[in-house]
Amino acid sequence: MTLAHLPVLVVVVPLIAAPVTLLLRRPGAAWGIAAAACAFSFAAALLLAAEVAARGPVSYQIGSWPPPWGIEYRLDVLNAFVLVLVSGVAAVVAPYAWRSVAAELPRDQVYLFYTMYCLCVAGLLGMAATGDAFNLFVFMEIASLSSYVLIALGRDRRALLAAYQYLILGTIGATFYVIGVGLLYLMTGTLNLADMAARLPGLQTTRPVLAALAFITVGVSLKLALFPLHLWLPNAYTHAPSAVTALLAATATKVQVYVLLRFYFSVFGLQLVTETLPMPEILLALSLIAILSASLVALWQADLKRLFAYSSVAQIGYITLGISMATKEGLTAAVVHLFNHGITKAALFLLVGGIALRAGRAGFDRLRGLGHSMPLTSIGIVIAGLSLIGVPGTAGFISKWYLVLGAIETGRWWLAGFVVVTSLIAVAYVWRFVEAAYLSAPGKRTPAPGESPPVMLVPAWLAVAACVYFGFDTSFTVGTARRAAALMLGEGP
Repeated sequence: MTLAHLPVLVVVVPLIAAPVTLLLRRPGAAWGIAAAACAFSFAAALLLAAEVAARGPVSYQIGSWPPPWGIEYRLDVLNAFVLVLVSGVAAVVAPYAWRSVAAELPRDQVYLFYTMYCLCVAGLLGMAATGDAFNLFVFMEIASLSSYVLIALGRDRRALLAAYQYLILGTIGATFYVIGVGLLYLMTGTLNLADMAARLPGLQTTRPVLAALAFITVGVSLKLALFPLHLWLPNAYTHAPSAVTALLAATATKVQVYVLLRFYFSVFGLQLVTETLPMPEILLALSLIAILSASLVALWQADLKRLFAYSSVAQIGYITLGISMATKEGLTAAVVHLFNHGITKAALFLLVGGIALRAGRAGFDRLRGLGHSMPLTSIGIVIAGLSLIGVPGTAGFISKWYLVLGAIETGRWWLAGFVVVTSLIAVAYVWRFVEAAYLSAPGKRTPAPGESPPVMLVPAWLAVAACVYFGFDTSFTVGTARRAAALMLGEGP
């Protein structure tokens, strides 16, 4: 194996691992293969990110057909960054799943879980790596179909309804996306994203291209849960198995944000999206409503898992808020928050899964006195919650800081104030956990003293540590996001 083949191996290894786990039909072997495949992809993603940072974009052609005729995997600073996030979260969640999945699923379904897990990871990585619009659709469906199954495996019967809702809305989103790609192919005669971008400038104001932009925007917005197309997300995150919620919350919507960024700034172009059409204004309005409404709804949830699910809708609003600015600071904030929110939600949902294992579920009636019975889990949730709020010294602060800078850069001081004020709502719903865990006497349903198993607690705390580490060392996150923003604005290679 050479470094030259890593762009395809980062996707192919978990893709091949899926049928292998299915054929073995043994839970232990399936877990080992899935964990090894995810660890390999993470190592490969780190090497690819270093290669791209040092030498520029990497192109890998599939088969003997050179691009744009054949399928191309093309990596630049933006999608290499996304590969690191997806593979890193998958590598952390895989060990956690050993104990979590065994507790939540019947033994005869465990190997099927790892099959779907590998398929989902491969699909998400493929979406980020590919340079072909239709190939992206294929990987989108691989990731989506496996996600529907993973959600449906939840022990609560409501997981089936959540998976069905996600299936319906996800299918509509994928249909809209592929219609948009079809219209672009009609006008350009190519599916290669780079070649498509080169052929579009003279066609940008034609009706098929404008329709394609509308279809792709709606389709991807359904997938990334942008308000008001987010209705599938709270139920899916709440009722899915804990390991699935952590994986999807940290990666799935973030990859869809990447797809939106790729089409807006690399394919359609800055002029069409921001000057010819009122897309920034539309995204701004939807982002503001998403942040405010989802944060307020989160305040009234009786289940901690559902609370953080609604919080995800609000945090996606912060990401699209940065995109709507269409400036270097705004796009830097969007890309940084894509990463920082991913690791923050991974930490929170992994820790909440430990509570669900000990207490049966994570309702607030079972959190009373949790700070004494599960101290490591509780303090981990508090630290990750501080990152969610955006307290200095955490990864979340970096994201909010660049959002404020972006708002000030565009002369919209009111928007900077909005970011600060709505962050206070996050203080309120994180405080609900602090109040229950530390300021309330243990109840009848509070779990007996004792933490979740180390195989679950250690991965969760790795994610918590990342929330703190990236709040101080921003060379990778902000540095990469700045280069990605420059690339999207046409200022860099």
